[in-house]
Amino acid sequence: MVLLAGVTLLSMAVAGAAALLEPSSATDKTADKNKPAFASSAAAPSSAEKQPLRLVDQAPVRVVGAPFVPNTDPHKR
Repeated sequence: MVLLAGVTLLSMAVAGAAALLEPSSATDKTADKNKPAFASSAAAPSSAEKQPLRLVDQAPVRVVGAPFVPNTDPHKR
């Protein structure tokens, strides 16, 4: 229990130090004051990220070996 508490405190200290040392960008200073803090720190996705992936565009994958077939008969091992 003491080890868990120690790891938790250490993790919180590292996360707090990283949050304090993170450089702020120019967009954070001009952000709307009514927005929550987490909303202004997230970058807006580009138009390429907004488009869904198409399964047709994926390259075929070479399968090596026999396909996996689960054993549905419990008497066979």
